[in-house]
Amino acid sequence: MKLLNYKEQGNGDPLILIHGLFGNLDNLGLLARQLESSYRVISVDLRNHGHSFHSDDHSYQALASDVVHLIEHLAIKPKAIIGHSMGGKVAMAIASQKPEIIPSLIVLDMAPVAYPERRHDAVFSGLQHIINTPPKTRKEADNLLATSILEPGVRQFLSKSLYKEGDHLALRFNVPALLSNYHQIIGWDQISPFMGDALFIKGENSDYIQASHQKEIMMQFPKAKAHIVSGTGHWLHAEKPETIYRVINRFLEKVGTR
Repeated sequence: MKLLNYKEQGNGDPLILIHGLFGNLDNLGLLARQLESSYRVISVDLRNHGHSFHSDDHSYQALASDVVHLIEHLAIKPKAIIGHSMGGKVAMAIASQKPEIIPSLIVLDMAPVAYPERRHDAVFSGLQHIINTPPKTRKEADNLLATSILEPGVRQFLSKSLYKEGDHLALRFNVPALLSNYHQIIGWDQISPFMGDALFIKGENSDYIQASHQKEIMMQFPKAKAHIVSGTGHWLHAEKPETIYRVINRFLEKVGTR
């Protein structure tokens, strides 16, 4: 079984950090740098992202198995797994697959539900332009992305996964696999109750966690606590990093290992 690319920093009880769709291990880098003073922080590139391997399978079962394999390879028992967005669902899938190896879970702006709407079609369209017409410069890449993606911040985020390949730029993530598995990425199969501690942190202005999701959250995570971060959207850890760090650190100080 292939090993995920990962980065370690700090010392202490291990923490696993998992990025979201189209991201890489640097996405939660600021949080990792804040936590490394007290913890051994292990940030991962999920399959089909960053420097990790590509695969046609992008199911949550497979994504969770990858992280479990890394945990077993490192011979650690994490104090918590922290995941943002799609990475939050990966963390929840690990809690279902191997509850004995994680005492607690922190999910940034994601619910254990299937989302009916396709939120990333414009992104996939922009990425396809880059694949079809490989740009030579980052400016060219931004112009190609801008044909479908209006928000400069989203284009800037996606551009972090560009790298030099010969005389042009290419994307590190596996766009065809992510597109063909998109129904699974936005989907979710309900899991058996995870009896460990769980913290769901919601961006106030984001609709990824809604009041209507509370029943599903409590059914699958009976010990779940919630925290809403005011004035933030889906990228809450980038918008209010100090607040997110304080909330996470307070939670970690309270939870013990099983």
